[in-house]
Amino acid sequence: MVSGVGELLVSMLLVGIGATIVMDLWALLLKHGFAIASLDYAMVGRWIGHLPRGRLVHAGIGRTDAIPGEKAIGWLAHYAIGVVFAGLLLTVVGPDWLRHPTPLPALVFGVVSLVAPFFILQPGLGAGIAARKTPNPGIARLRSLAAHLAFGAGLYVSALLIRALGWVT
Repeated sequence: MVSGVGELLVSMLLVGIGATIVMDLWALLLKHGFAIASLDYAMVGRWIGHLPRGRLVHAGIGRTDAIPGEKAIGWLAHYAIGVVFAGLLLTVVGPDWLRHPTPLPALVFGVVSLVAPFFILQPGLGAGIAARKTPNPGIARLRSLAAHLAFGAGLYVSALLIRALGWVT
């Protein structure tokens, strides 16, 4: 088992950041290899920036007033959410998974994590539940699924890496 709370928190941080990097590498592959754009995290930052002003849902986040630092806020939130999701995975499967990671829990968790964009982020940005207000909802959903499967794969690969490096006892 992971030896202490500190080790668990560091592991959660490393696995979450690693998984988010894998997700971002997937997005870069799609962008540069196939000219498929991904989510603009400045829009996530804009959405977050408007939350304290009482705006949870926007008709279209691109038409909403920009906020200072929205790009940085969006990227920081993206990685923070990845760390939180890694913590949730470890809460569900137990910290011993870090000593013997297997792909199935990580991939299943990647799929389950679609709840957040489908029911929180996409509606908040103005795309509707599960991107139903986008020009091609089916494609948007498939892209979200692929991104979150990449995140799930990243959870597994990151856990393997920190184990291989001896960062988990």
